[in-house]
Amino acid sequence: MPCSAAMAVVLLLLLCCALPQAGAVGVNWGTASSHPLPPSKVVAGLLKANNVTRVKLSDADPLALESLSGTGIGVVVGIPNEMLAGLNASRKAAESWVHDNVTRYISGNAGGGGARIEYVAVGDEPFLLSYGQRYTPYVIGAATNIQLALTGAKLASRVKVIVPCNEDAYHANTGLPSRGHFRPDLNRTMIQLLTFLSMHGSPFVVDIYPFLSVQQNKNFSMEMALFQPTLHPLTDGRHKYANIFDASIDTLVASLSSAGFSDMDVIVGKVGWPTDGGSNASEVNAQIFMKGLLGHLLSMSGTPLRPKSLPSDIYIFSLLDEDLRNLTYGNFERHWGIFTFDGQAKYNVDIGQGSRNLANAQNVDYLPTRWCVVNNNKDTSNVSSSALEACSVADCSALSNGGSCSNISWPGNISYAFNSYYQQHNQNPDSCDFGGMGLITTVDPSVDDCRFPVEIRTSSSSSLQGTFLPSWTAILAASICVSAWPYLLTVLA
Repeated sequence: MPCSAAMAVVLLLLLCCALPQAGAVGVNWGTASSHPLPPSKVVAGLLKANNVTRVKLSDADPLALESLSGTGIGVVVGIPNEMLAGLNASRKAAESWVHDNVTRYISGNAGGGGARIEYVAVGDEPFLLSYGQRYTPYVIGAATNIQLALTGAKLASRVKVIVPCNEDAYHANTGLPSRGHFRPDLNRTMIQLLTFLSMHGSPFVVDIYPFLSVQQNKNFSMEMALFQPTLHPLTDGRHKYANIFDASIDTLVASLSSAGFSDMDVIVGKVGWPTDGGSNASEVNAQIFMKGLLGHLLSMSGTPLRPKSLPSDIYIFSLLDEDLRNLTYGNFERHWGIFTFDGQAKYNVDIGQGSRNLANAQNVDYLPTRWCVVNNNKDTSNVSSSALEACSVADCSALSNGGSCSNISWPGNISYAFNSYYQQHNQNPDSCDFGGMGLITTVDPSVDDCRFPVEIRTSSSSSLQGTFLPSWTAILAASICVSAWPYLLTVLA
């Protein structure tokens, strides 16, 4: 090769190395659903059909891992917070967990036959401020024991240990990213975690929720949340922040720097926008946000504090809606999915499929096309109390203020509550009784954008069969979704 040509190649390689690289985009696949879409259909119809290359699991679901085996899709396997104390206390428990949930599925990966597990996520935002000290004392010990188990299984070079953190683990004085630091109550634990991650070459994983940030921080506007042009960017010295995503990343970068780990790689474990269950939670806003986020990543512009460095991986939250997610932060929690619970795209965005529209799940096996509604021929004077009891167990989040079903009036809102309970209980005839006030119909009661769903037929949902819960049981169950009650008391009255 002539000298000049060789020099050109060298310069090209140097230029490529100097430019920031776009991080890989994956998706979160949760399982908090009463009638989950079968894993085989998720993998074939949603992940592979849309060229998704990475997926983050909330747990180590065996059917999901089996379905992912041989696909080449990079996998993050999650360990629930409730398991941290046991894994912290027992190295043998960690070894058993790694054997059962990593080694078993990763074997044969070199030949393309196993699951390509890249990370084990120890906990799910275990340092969350609202948890207090419930999980914090066990995180480092659990992560250490999992790391030792991976080393013992000769997998430490292929599988990294990570600890997903909510962005409330850090904050900025006066709201300026450059003054970011970790929460004082986490100082000691965070130094231990950062030392552990650095020692093993693992990234820091942060979950970012611009939807919540715009509600909680007066310095942020909807334009900044949605990557839209803004006349009032956040000014931090010589830096200006036009979007919440960059501001949150740089607050973390500053926090890492102040702790002595300025060069640590960052992964975004969750980022997305809900489509229902509250004001500003809509498919339109979600599409604007997702296109803005992905466009920003493709621009490879980095952030003001890391202009040539982007998060190495970003996992969209989330793939599918989950009707059993906790409602502590709001009724929108059950509507983060790009796809509905049955695998139908809510809007179009490029998650790997390119210029094509998103592919939907195929050959979904639904329950019969029937619904439960209010029987107007009966005495309905006490129907609201029955609807409240139904909503304490089933999913009525779409009835929330600003939700897709918030505008339907009585008795449509009551029918929605009845149907939600009926579908969640596999259309058991007894679950549409409601003291004789329920009526099973084959006429779809959906109105405009308010969809009355028909559930998926799944074997795992058989445990939900049964009759209507007594009032005291319903009220007890409502403790997990108490935030739904104030508005429902109004709309169902």
